Amino acid sequence: MHEKFPALPHIIERRERVFLVLAGLFLGTLTMLNILGISRFIKLYEIVFYKDQPDQWSLVFAVAIGVLPYPLTFLCTDLISEFYGRSRANWVVFVGLILNLWVVAILLLGGMLPGWEQYNEQGQMIRDAAGRLPVFYEIRKMTLAAVGASMVAYLAAQYVDVYLYHFWMKLTKGKHLWLRNNGSTMISQLVDTVAVILITYFTFNVFDPDSGAGLPINENQSVVFQLVVSFILAGYAFKAIAALLDTIPMYILSSILKYYLQMDPASVYADPDES
Repeated sequence: MHEKFPALPHIIERRERVFLVLAGLFLGTLTMLNILGISRFIKLYEIVFYKDQPDQWSLVFAVAIGVLPYPLTFLCTDLISEFYGRSRANWVVFVGLILNLWVVAILLLGGMLPGWEQYNEQGQMIRDAAGRLPVFYEIRKMTLAAVGASMVAYLAAQYVDVYLYHFWMKLTKGKHLWLRNNGSTMISQLVDTVAVILITYFTFNVFDPDSGAGLPINENQSVVFQLVVSFILAGYAFKAIAALLDTIPMYILSSILKYYLQMDPASVYADPDES
C-alpha cells in the first residue's frame, strides 16, 4: 500500500498490534455468537391478527441471541479491509471458518468420549424431568445447530462484505467511507440473514423437527411462511440498524488509526495509475 509516512520499526509494531486486536475481536466474537447461537430468541415485537377469534394468529419479530454481537464482526473486517487490504481481510474470514470447525470437532469428540451419564435399557441417555439431556449435550445440540446453519451464510456474507468494500473503495478512489462501510455491510448482512434463517428452518424444522434446535415455530402453525419471513425481516432490520450505527465508530476509529498507524488508506486509489 502507498505510504504517506515512513514505516519505522515502532510503527510496524503498532500496525501488527492493531491487526491482532481487530482479528482477535472478530474471531472471538464469531466463536461466541455461534456458541450462543439459537439457544434463546429475543422477542422484539408481536402483531396479533384476528384477536379473540378462533382463527387468531400472530406474527412475531424475534432475533436469536447469537445475532447480538454479530455486527461487530463486520466493523472489524471493514477496518481490516481499510488499513490492511483485501487479502488480509479474506484470511481472517478463512481463519474464522477453521476456528469454528475446531469448535465443532471438540464438541463431537466431547460427546463421543465416555462420561458419567446414565442410560436406559434401550441404550438411550436418560433425560431429566423436563425432558432435557445433560447440560453438555444441550449446549452441543444448540451449538452444532448454530454452526451448521451459519457457516455457509458466514462465508458467503463475509466474502461479499470484503469484496464490495474494496469494489466501492476503488470505484470512489478511496473517498466516501460511509458508502463502502454501509453498502458492503448492509448487502452482506442481507445475504447472511436470508441464508442462515432458511438453512436453519429447512435443516431442523423441516427435516429434523424433533431436535428442538430449529426456529421457534409451532408445528401446528398454519402461517409458517409468514413466520419465516418475519424472522428474516427482524434479523435483517436489527443488523441494518446496527450497520448504520457503526458508521460513527467506523469514522472515529478510521481517523484515529490513520494517524496512530501512520497510514493513508485512500491514497492508494487517489492516483489512477496506482493499482
